[in-house]
Formats: sequence, C-alpha cells, structure tokens
Amino acid sequence: MAQNYNFNQLYFEYRALVYSLALHYVQNVEDAEEITQDVFVKVYQSIHTFKNNASVKTWIYRITVNASLDLITKKKSKKRFFIFGKRETYDNRYTKVADFEYPGVALEHKEQSAILFGVINTLPENQRTAFLLSKLEGLSNPEVSQIMQLSVGAVESLLVRAKKSLKEKLAEKFEVNHRKK
Repeated sequence: MAQNYNFNQLYFEYRALVYSLALHYVQNVEDAEEITQDVFVKVYQSIHTFKNNASVKTWIYRITVNASLDLITKKKSKKRFFIFGKRETYDNRYTKVADFEYPGVALEHKEQSAILFGVINTLPENQRTAFLLSKLEGLSNPEVSQIMQLSVGAVESLLVRAKKSLKEKLAEKFEVNHRKK
C-alpha cells in the first residue's frame, strides 16, 4: 500500500499540479513555491499512513487545498495583529495589479486577471475551492467531491452559487472600472 509509493516519483509526478493549484489560491509565485514545499514535506512525513481510501492524486490535492488555505489564514491573521509601521493588507496585496504575479498571463491581460482573481478570492472558502478545482484545474465534479469530501450534489450547488456570485461581482467591478475611464 503506502510502501509502494516512492516519494521522488510522487514529487516529480505531482509537483506541477500542486504548484498550479497553490498559485490559483495565492496568485503569488513565492507563496505558491512555499505551499508546494510544505505540501511535499507533509506528503513525505505521512506517506506511510496513506490508506488508499482515495487516489494519491486526490490525497495530494486535499493536502494542497489545506496548505493553501492555511497560508491565506496565516497572512490574514498577521494583517490583523500589525499595529505600527507601514502595512499592506492581504486583500490589497492580491488584488493590486502591480503585485499580481501569475506566469502565463500576458501583460495586457494582467489587470483583468488581477480583477478576476481578486473577485474569486472574495468567494466563501468552499465555493472558492470548488470553483478553482473545477474551472481552473479542470477536474470533474466527482473528483472535486472526493477532494472536498462532499457529495457531487453539494459540489454542483457550490459551483452554481460561486458562478452566480462571480457574475454579479464582476459585473459590478467592471461597471465601476468602466465609469472611472
């Protein structure tokens, strides 16, 4: 079972998947690299306890989602406890175009991508996770349900609500930006 998994093989097979998902969550190269490193430390430390209840891919996705959400929570809590000096809030950091780092996004699309991810980041945690896994990672609803440990119906409901919310927020955001020009 778990002894059949070679850590190096898992790392080379899944590192791009982990990095991509982490980058979808944080839109920052350094943070995505940190999450990727944390995920594989956790995989290395716990591969012997893996029980094959789900696929290794699902297990690694779940660890990545949790590590990504943990880093986001950690950064938000640092923001709350900052008292003196110059501060940059988490929300602004990930929605300001100048700070938006996402490989593969052409310079001319940087502003729109930053706005899109800024709005995605406002979704409730479960909606954001379902949306990122389904729409950006391209996973099927059954795969997303396994990763999130929810029913397929619950995932479909989360996706409907996420799409509706995104549509409303993006329409509002682009209307505001259009008025500014």
